Amino acid sequence: MMNKQGRPTQPAAGDGSAPATTYTGNRGLDMEEPLLFEMGQDETTGVDLPDAPETASKLGGLERNGDIGLPGVSEPRVLRHFVRLSRNNYAIDSGLYPLGSCTMKHNPRLNEKTARLPGLGDLHPMQPTSTVQGALELMDSLAHWLKTMTGMPAVALSPGAGAHGELCGLMAIRAAHDAAGSSRSRVLVPESAHGTNPATAAMCGYSVDAIAADDRGRVDLKAFEAKLDDDVAGIMLTNPNTCGLFENDVVRIADALHEAGGYFYCDGANFNAIMGRVRPGDLGVDAMHLNLHKTFSTPHGGGGPGSGPVVFSEALAPFAPVPYVVHGENGFELVEAEGDDGQTFGRLKGFHGQMGMFIRALTYMLSHGADGLRQAAEDSVLSANYILARVQDVMSPAFDGPCMHECLIDDTFLADTGVTTLDFAKAMIDEGYHPMTMYFPLVVHGAMLIEPTESESKESLDLFADTLRFLTEKAKQGDTARFEQAPMLAPRRRLDETAAARKPKLRWRPPEPARAAE
Repeated sequence: MMNKQGRPTQPAAGDGSAPATTYTGNRGLDMEEPLLFEMGQDETTGVDLPDAPETASKLGGLERNGDIGLPGVSEPRVLRHFVRLSRNNYAIDSGLYPLGSCTMKHNPRLNEKTARLPGLGDLHPMQPTSTVQGALELMDSLAHWLKTMTGMPAVALSPGAGAHGELCGLMAIRAAHDAAGSSRSRVLVPESAHGTNPATAAMCGYSVDAIAADDRGRVDLKAFEAKLDDDVAGIMLTNPNTCGLFENDVVRIADALHEAGGYFYCDGANFNAIMGRVRPGDLGVDAMHLNLHKTFSTPHGGGGPGSGPVVFSEALAPFAPVPYVVHGENGFELVEAEGDDGQTFGRLKGFHGQMGMFIRALTYMLSHGADGLRQAAEDSVLSANYILARVQDVMSPAFDGPCMHECLIDDTFLADTGVTTLDFAKAMIDEGYHPMTMYFPLVVHGAMLIEPTESESKESLDLFADTLRFLTEKAKQGDTARFEQAPMLAPRRRLDETAAARKPKLRWRPPEPARAAE
């Protein structure tokens, strides 16, 4: 059935408690919203503008000779359109966001307000350093916090995201080997590392040598030692790893790697779990990126903004990129050229990094204090282990023992139910939750990776755990219709994801009658 706008209506619950369809296509306050191109009239607006004066064209014969095709929509309709769409966005402001390895935690609004303060929100990267002394001092203070928390002597603030930070670290490692006259071609990447790690190593010109995980979900030491030789430039290890587990042999790995002449790159995307509890520098790490947009506050997702500063050991510090802040006789200055020794690999990107992220991160640090940051890490680990304890008797933890900031479930508990991991995820949408990370990491079959973060109350965690238990019970009772047809209560029913991936529609086109009229 089509609604008044010619769009398919959404069926209601179907249990007799609500009409199966509605005339408008709306379901209460769940609005059926058309695209902007499907509302309004072409080339028509609610604004009267005088005709533009005739002037000589400078377009060289490339003037437009037809309508642009933009919809003419009044201000109230535009406002309603985006407000209605926003109601369909799931966000941390709506409820618990359990995506594993993403740290979708609540970020205090104070940090957003600080980033918009006059003098900070209107900075320009090409201002003379004499006019931005406060901003440079802020960057210097942020660098001090990052170095102190990681136990590392140097930091590059310029990388624009986590993967960009990986690239920065690998380029420093390559520069160090080049300076030593060492030509090495391989980088070891455990299967439990983040997926961007092998791509980064390949982008830097290295071949990637994978290391299998053991039955504990951690690096297989025997496999690591078997592949370690004088052709290995380094290792890219995520700790805590993607299975939500701490690599407790990390010091042994670092010592063996250093003895072989390699460098230890640690993916710090999961630093939220260990900040204030352990300093990576003490573990033998040579380079590690820190996602400010995950650990130290900024709304994560939607494409950014991101910031991935990289901390360096004493061995790699000389090869760190420019620019960096120094405090001299004339105040704070930016070093933007290679030093006298010429060891830095140069500039990684334009300008100095993502200033808005620096402000938010330092505000987060100062408002929490050292003890507060440590508590945030401890609470994130406590929350994940609480979820694990609440569901482990009915679901199937992928590995024995406690986890770090995220717990990992495999699909063993769904065996012989006819319900898949994807089905389970779709049923969670009907319960009002964004699904956890599904089918990742790849080392676990039918993976469900849950990261509740430190932001949630016990009541919130209990409701989430009770929901998982409820759905598990329904699956085991044979209620497959609940899962196979889910989501039934969302603005859109289940999509054909395979067809969407193989035959994507990347642009809107007018309906056939309208195109025929053209």
